[in-house]
Amino acid sequence: MKTDLRKVLSISGQPGLYMYISQATQGAIVEALATKKRTCCPMSARMTSLADIAIYTDEEEVRLQAVLEKMHAHLGENDAPSAKSKPEELKALFEAVLPDYDRDRFYVSHMKKVVEWYNLLKNNASLDFEDLDAEEEVEETQE
Repeated sequence: MKTDLRKVLSISGQPGLYMYISQATQGAIVEALATKKRTCCPMSARMTSLADIAIYTDEEEVRLQAVLEKMHAHLGENDAPSAKSKPEELKALFEAVLPDYDRDRFYVSHMKKVVEWYNLLKNNASLDFEDLDAEEEVEETQE
């Protein structure tokens, strides 16, 4: 089953990733990817869809989905280094996967989040993503 990154959320102040399930009166019902435990997240929580995240490069911003796909191609079936790995190890991974990443704006703290998300998706969902570009084109032609 393909993963829709528009429904995978990072919630500020909460560890891990969450799958959007439904709208609730007081917020959104989400399910933790790792534990499958459902909870209601209040409207005041800052929720970010992984589809909306991009990484700075020297020329442009690259969608997180493209970076995760490149990481999967580079790592194969292996997990990414732990978020607690040495900064040099994380930098080496991103130099191999995204050689032109912006060293002034893409920090080690960001790298830690990306490798953590990669491992969570790999182990609890799928690294086979729905094609966001194709769906956006269909929506534009229908308007």
